[in-house]
Amino acid sequence: MSKASKAVISGLGKFVPSRKLTNKDFEKMVDTSDEWITSRTGIKERRIAADDETTSDLGYKAALDALDDSGITAQKLDLILVATVTPDKVFPATACIIQDKLGADNIPAFDIEAGCSGFVYAVNIASQFIESGSYENILVIGAETLSKITDYEDRSTCVLFGDGAGAAVLQPADEGGLLSFTMGADGSGSDYLQIPAGGSARPTSQKTVANREHYIKMAGNEVFKFAVKTMARASRKVVEDAGKKTEDIDLFVPHQANTRIIEAAAKRLNLKSDEVFVNLPKYGNTSGASVPLALKEAQEEGLLNKGDNIVLVAFGAGLTWSSALIEWV
Repeated sequence: MSKASKAVISGLGKFVPSRKLTNKDFEKMVDTSDEWITSRTGIKERRIAADDETTSDLGYKAALDALDDSGITAQKLDLILVATVTPDKVFPATACIIQDKLGADNIPAFDIEAGCSGFVYAVNIASQFIESGSYENILVIGAETLSKITDYEDRSTCVLFGDGAGAAVLQPADEGGLLSFTMGADGSGSDYLQIPAGGSARPTSQKTVANREHYIKMAGNEVFKFAVKTMARASRKVVEDAGKKTEDIDLFVPHQANTRIIEAAAKRLNLKSDEVFVNLPKYGNTSGASVPLALKEAQEEGLLNKGDNIVLVAFGAGLTWSSALIEWV
């Protein structure tokens, strides 16, 4: 195995369902308006998976795109990591299902459950396997079908979430790549963003179903305050750990949850609008798929150039946070 010192992203991919759910559609479903949603979140529409479309379906298609972009086949992979809060099943891991669909026989595959921070967590974990020389070709996927766990009678949360998948292939290189990372969690805020029932604390029952406890519940104000503070702090840490300054950031790719959160974090980092990538209006909050979807679209728009310093950052249920500084190659 290689002893290269850095893990680089050699390929990116994405996939989103074809169905769109717009703010105008929500005006017919709950007591809300396009103006209210847009002004408070920045979201205009989101993609919604078909009834028979699973998280592994979305992740598999994003994986094919990333593999094609990297120029390697699934048979060359050494490991598959999937970040998701909406697995196909409680077990087995969705990563194992995608492994089978790809025909990447006998390699390790497992899921990362760190809320919306999951993809950045997984990239950081994958980099350790590469930097240690254990593996050379790792597929990291962020995939979600949040529409399956969204309560479309709850006007405070239903407008926020969408479905999609993004993927990245990580490989070793002698220079560039992941320069620094940070991960963290504050479990004291675990109740702020959760699905209350369906686990060992509140097993599924007629009562939990009737009480709609199997849908996303969020304390919006608490999550907002946590996000604004944490995204800027985590981003600043990875920049400083790499011996750089915030003015060295060429592109900021944050979790796409709310434009006010993104703008507040960017302001704290003294970033200009053209240094911040936002695709939130098209997709809403896609949790673990958010950052890789944004990164792939930044690539498509020609915004990822050799030598650029790219900051990835996310926050999520847990409460968790994670950031990475990547020198693009």
